[in-house]
Amino acid sequence: MQRAAVSVPSNIAEGYERKYSGDFARFLSIASGSVAELETQLIIAINLGYISQEIASGVQSLADEVSKMLYALSGRVKEHPAVKTAE
Repeated sequence: MQRAAVSVPSNIAEGYERKYSGDFARFLSIASGSVAELETQLIIAINLGYISQEIASGVQSLADEVSKMLYALSGRVKEHPAVKTAE
């Protein structure tokens, strides 16, 4: 779960530093996949009795929020597919 959670901002950062916005969009998609992976692992952790439903609900709420933000950011990046310029 920790690896999936760390993967989200790591992919956002890596994608942002790429030269093309298409690359950024691809890394945002990978980050979204990591959120889905985390959500799946939450379900498994509940079923195996590793965490309580209460704790999982809090994490799920945060994951939902991050997922919505990634979706919105991805939409903005796709609306403006211009090549990023080096600064």
